[in-house]
Amino acid sequence: MNIISALIELIKNPRHAIAAALAAGPIAAYGLVFVIIFVETGVVFFPFLPGDSLLFISGYFAHNGGFDLMSLLAVAWAAAILGDQLNFVIGHYFGSAIIASGKVKAMSPEHIAHAEAFLAKWGKLAIFLGRFFPFIRTFVPFIAGVGKMHWHNFVVFNVLGGVVWSSVFILLGYFFGGVPYVQNHFELLVVGIIGISVLPMIVGFIRTQLLARKK
Repeated sequence: MNIISALIELIKNPRHAIAAALAAGPIAAYGLVFVIIFVETGVVFFPFLPGDSLLFISGYFAHNGGFDLMSLLAVAWAAAILGDQLNFVIGHYFGSAIIASGKVKAMSPEHIAHAEAFLAKWGKLAIFLGRFFPFIRTFVPFIAGVGKMHWHNFVVFNVLGGVVWSSVFILLGYFFGGVPYVQNHFELLVVGIIGISVLPMIVGFIRTQLLARKK
């Protein structure tokens, strides 16, 4: 129950969750960042975890002395790359059985269809681009594994995407962390980041529904 409560608190108030982890010590703080990013990108059961906002807020705290910036970047890079790699392996060896079982509620036909369409449109580049879209970033490496994408191609775009995605959001938080407006409207800004991240997925869902009605 404590784990569930912690996840709910993280989703509701990631700033408070990170502040509490920092107060508990560096192992807890860096561990929280690693675990959340690793689980969101590596386990298809948890596509709803707040990766973008967590990275941004971590960068904000790095600006204010809570994290060492280079250590934070290294932890985020490792978590993002290893998470996607695990997701790809799971999809490669067990993906078809997981989908057929229907037991993973997060893996709805709609989510699978969006990930497959994204891969079909962008090919190998989807591994990189998918990083910047919630839900899609969790399902794309899994579907790439199911589709038996060549291992080398996946690794290259996985590393590139993991480093760029995590760096962008951490550095945004770091460089804007000292701006008075950001400090005074922090929660609103985080909500905006989440909204912008989710917007393409919402637009895609609406387009899919409209196209389905026309048929």
